[in-house]
Amino acid sequence: MIEVRYFAWVRERIGLSHERVETQARTVADLVDELKARDDDHARAFADLRALRVAIDQDLSEFDASLDGVREVAFFPPMTGG
Repeated sequence: MIEVRYFAWVRERIGLSHERVETQARTVADLVDELKARDDDHARAFADLRALRVAIDQDLSEFDASLDGVREVAFFPPMTGG
């Protein structure tokens, strides 16, 4: 079971700030495919992965990263500084 967290417009599109997901996914990309298949809201939120960033257990990561032993995955738009 993995805790999946959503931030900013990702949260708004899905309608949830977090959810616990039972998954067989091996990578973040596999998890995204599973989430997209859940419903139209998830599919819209994950339609363009170039517009998203991911963190695994609170460390920035990539979509091809392994989920082996992961407790939390977070999705959010790119951060801007200033």
